[in-house]
Amino acid sequence: MTPAPLRRVGRALLLSLALAITSIVPAFAATIVTVNGQPITDVQVDQRLRLFRMEGNNGGRKGALEQLVTEAVQMQEAKRLGIDVSNAEVDQAYLQIARNLKVSQDRLTDMLRQGGVSSETLQDRLRAAIAWNGVTQQAVVPQVQISDLELDQKAASQIADFQKFDYILKEVIFIGSGGRSGQANRYRSSFAGCDSAVDLSLAYQDVAVVDVGRRHATQMPEAIAKELAGLNIGGITKPRVVDNGVSMLAVCQKEQAQDLTFLKNDLEAEAGGDAMKQQADEYLKKLRAEAKVIYN
Repeated sequence: MTPAPLRRVGRALLLSLALAITSIVPAFAATIVTVNGQPITDVQVDQRLRLFRMEGNNGGRKGALEQLVTEAVQMQEAKRLGIDVSNAEVDQAYLQIARNLKVSQDRLTDMLRQGGVSSETLQDRLRAAIAWNGVTQQAVVPQVQISDLELDQKAASQIADFQKFDYILKEVIFIGSGGRSGQANRYRSSFAGCDSAVDLSLAYQDVAVVDVGRRHATQMPEAIAKELAGLNIGGITKPRVVDNGVSMLAVCQKEQAQDLTFLKNDLEAEAGGDAMKQQADEYLKKLRAEAKVIYN
């Protein structure tokens, strides 16, 4: 072979190699914004935008970029506070997403790849979310305070009249099928109070008298709470069919309930969650405002 053909073959091989490399290696990543000196590249934005599209997020390229800027701020604050997110934590969160989608971890990775998204793109977002949760727990939660007076007022405003009672109850159960309602009604018509509940039950077969103890109206289904509210001490509810037979509740003690703890516990959790989210949002807004963000 002459030198000229050899040169042509060499150029062809180099061209083929160059084309092959171009097909598998992404274009050079250009920095399009820096966050306190930390670069965010166009490749990162493109990857996040592809993830958006897979999720049905219509935030577009601007939304993808702003999410990456926010995550950079969150990760920097976590680092400042000494909060480190391990790879194991990220892997567990990634696995949980796969479980939520009812697919394997490998299948989730394949799904991302088919959408043109690397698994690292999702993992980066998970790492930032875990880090920010750590920041919230360390820097925000201690600042959240819920006023007892506020909770009392809110609980009082939400509780209905039929829920303002505290009871000590006994349950009378006619064990067996619902066909025992007739016997339960006869028992009810003869009922003279909790003290004689057991003695009265001896006239019937397969009847149990159970001490339910103290119950607040908010701990019971609404229909039962309403019925009990209309009874005096020594009264007994109408028979109702339950899993193991026919049941009635006897009112042994009844008093106006000043303690709204049962309702306040739920309200406190709800109010605390709302307050924490609000303060965390304000905390992040302040960090974003103070960050040196330079768009190229």
